[in-house]
Amino acid sequence: MLSIIIPANNEEALIGPCLEAVLASDGVDVPVEVIVAANGCSDRTVEISRGFADKVAAKGWELEVLDLASGGKLGALNAADAAANGEMRAYLDADVTVSPALIAGIARALSETEATYASGQVRITGQGWFSRLYARLWSRIPFMTTGVPGCGLFAVNAAGREKWADWPDIISDDTFVRLNFPPERRKLVAASYNWPIAEGFAALVKVRRRQDFGVVEVQENYPHIVSNDGTPGLGAKGYLALAARDPLGFAAYAAVALTVKIKGPDSTWSRSR
Repeated sequence: MLSIIIPANNEEALIGPCLEAVLASDGVDVPVEVIVAANGCSDRTVEISRGFADKVAAKGWELEVLDLASGGKLGALNAADAAANGEMRAYLDADVTVSPALIAGIARALSETEATYASGQVRITGQGWFSRLYARLWSRIPFMTTGVPGCGLFAVNAAGREKWADWPDIISDDTFVRLNFPPERRKLVAASYNWPIAEGFAALVKVRRRQDFGVVEVQENYPHIVSNDGTPGLGAKGYLALAARDPLGFAAYAAVALTVKIKGPDSTWSRSR
């Protein structure tokens, strides 16, 4: 069985499209359960999620919506894992929309007995001209083009999930999980998903500062997994090539990166979009 786990905090505007996309999946030949871990919600996230019960049942899948009193993504992930029955686990942010072939591809990639991590081809989307420029350049850096970044969506098989117990209280859960697997055990599925980013310069800086803090947090607390990174360096020539190919995108990306470097990392909570 594959458990699709979706942590959600006040996501009434996004949980519907997220679930609609998941339910549009085709070619999935394993049992599936969908678990929405609504945490600390004061909006209609729980109501909207439970409204999908008939559609999920019609597909032959199972749905469980956890209405957790307290907020916090890591607590939601722990609660959902405790409720999950699947030996395979896919962790999906509520703002992500998957393509129809992705879930089936992930299930196939995780069919191996050796610990395996899988994700799809991420399509970074942005609203507003600045965010679109930033996304265009970001999609061309080595982290995005040569590996399996797993931004907003990653999955593991049973042996992979045994690499850690409870979810640690950290910011960058995706970095933590990815680095638990060497590059050769990360499988890129040839199907895409949309992952939105923050809108506007100020919001991008705020989110990037938090992301950088999360990466440093993982490096300091789990140094034994850092060697699994495997991301090739870009180097001066690489940066010049990117700047020549997309000067406007490079300017937007560099402006955010330089501002973050000046201000430094920040652990303050912020949405990714």
